[in-house]
Amino acid sequence: MPRATANGIEIEFETFGEPDAAPLLLIAGLGAQLLSWDEDFCRLLASRGFHVIRFDNRDAGRSTWMQDPYTLDDMAADAVGLLDALDIRAAHVVGASMGGFIAQLVALNYPERVLTLTSIMSGPNGEDQVRPTDEGTAVLMAPAPDTRDEQIELGVWAKRHLLGPADPFDEAYERPRIERAVDRAYHPAGFARQLGAIMAAKGRLQRLHSVRVPTLVIHGDADILVPVENGRNVAAAVPGARLVEIAGMGHDVPRRVWDEVADAIAALAGQTAASC
Repeated sequence: MPRATANGIEIEFETFGEPDAAPLLLIAGLGAQLLSWDEDFCRLLASRGFHVIRFDNRDAGRSTWMQDPYTLDDMAADAVGLLDALDIRAAHVVGASMGGFIAQLVALNYPERVLTLTSIMSGPNGEDQVRPTDEGTAVLMAPAPDTRDEQIELGVWAKRHLLGPADPFDEAYERPRIERAVDRAYHPAGFARQLGAIMAAKGRLQRLHSVRVPTLVIHGDADILVPVENGRNVAAAVPGARLVEIAGMGHDVPRRVWDEVADAIAALAGQTAASC
């Protein structure tokens, strides 16, 4: 995969769709690699008229592994630096979980670089957050195992628990994806530093009132890691934001909702096209 120098680090990324289509930047969640955005989902978004960019955040995958602590604002600057490296003036920005935190900060800190904002299974951080359930906290705080087999089993266990009741666990689909991620880049120290950045972040609800780009908030009503109230609060804070609440969906974007999500993102992008 190609790499770019951005904000003083190396970022590995991959693109889908026509280069002259509308740029859409996908920002992954806590400890997640660009692989967390399924290739078929990326192609689905590309079929809606986007040039899709997925990338490894700092301290994940094959982007630069850090040594010192950093902030979510630093990670937002990474995303903008990647746009700079790709000579993209502004993009549709989509983030999931921690990626949603980062996407919100891109919209707040660099509003001229954001065409639309989509925040998926995410929240406002800090004192404004609704905390995970006990079961969600157990998944978040599970200790990193030592062996490859144990690492894979932990990933399978976590995925099984984070899925919502409407989405039965599909081991034939999930296990190979987890194996690929473990073999590509297993980096628990990066997970811990990213978690530290999340825990140090201040609440954003008041700041989100200043967002002026078309905004979409997508959340499952069975999310145990970032409970749905977080998405509702983000949508209520951003002027004119649309909330799509999906029944039975947990902390995941399952295949059954891909068309709905892609259509909602494309409709949001259509708002900016209509205003030009």
